[in-house]
Amino acid sequence: MSAADRFADALYGLGWSTVKKLPEPVAVRLGRTIADAAWKRRGKGVRRLEANYARVVPGASPERLAELSRAGMRSYLRYWMESFRLPAWSAERVRAGFVPKDLHHLTEGLASGRGVVLALPHLANWDLAGAWVTTALETPFTTVAERLKPESLYDRFVAYREGLGMEVLPHSGGAAFGTLARRLRDGGLVCLVADRDLSASGVEVDFFGERARMPAGPALLAQHTGALLLPVTLWYDDSPVMRGQVHPPIEVPASGTRAEKTSVMTQALADAFATGIAEHPEDWHMLQRLWLADLDPAKGPA
Repeated sequence: MSAADRFADALYGLGWSTVKKLPEPVAVRLGRTIADAAWKRRGKGVRRLEANYARVVPGASPERLAELSRAGMRSYLRYWMESFRLPAWSAERVRAGFVPKDLHHLTEGLASGRGVVLALPHLANWDLAGAWVTTALETPFTTVAERLKPESLYDRFVAYREGLGMEVLPHSGGAAFGTLARRLRDGGLVCLVADRDLSASGVEVDFFGERARMPAGPALLAQHTGALLLPVTLWYDDSPVMRGQVHPPIEVPASGTRAEKTSVMTQALADAFATGIAEHPEDWHMLQRLWLADLDPAKGPA
């Protein structure tokens, strides 16, 4: 393990062991202090965040983009402070920490026995939403996690999410899809973060007027298993409570090839994600390149 990998692993370990012991107001202030310091340094992540916000808020002035990136970093650090503290939250605190709208799309889907796929973008705190599902709805679910380096850091994330009541499968290896399909055929719940896919199997979509690539998995799972596909968007307000919206189901098209159906359904997901991101851009934690024009200059203007 390299020195950088050891440092990263130790840093996350310190967060989970120390931050969760802090009083909540202290953790909130700490997160905001770290966010403001990172924003002032204007490192690569902050600059990329502003470039992504420029797509979401076209015509925004440099001053407006700077305001958004500062708010975005504060939102991002709120996510981390909450995540470090979630294992120590009581069931009552978890249940009070998230208020979703139109939850009936999810509860009715589960009651039907079809199985449900929830697809989310990197908005607000998807781990808190997951903990709320396992706690308030008493519904276990299955998700996937990207294999991180070092392996010990990946193990920390898996243990953290399993501690919140999630079944976590590794993203790599190809076996995850079959397991997810079995869970859905048994009437279970699958939750996937689905707004970024840089692999060759990603589906091209129109996203805020430019081409991007998103994972095919949610649409393919719905087609293979008959499960309900529900987009979910999340956001913060000025309270300690996170808000959310369960969007109407994305139906499988009646005609077309599998690839054509997957394209239509993934575009519908992208449109639902764009609605939520446009309403709360500062809560979209996309500090990486996303649009094809940024990944490959030959695809269009950077």
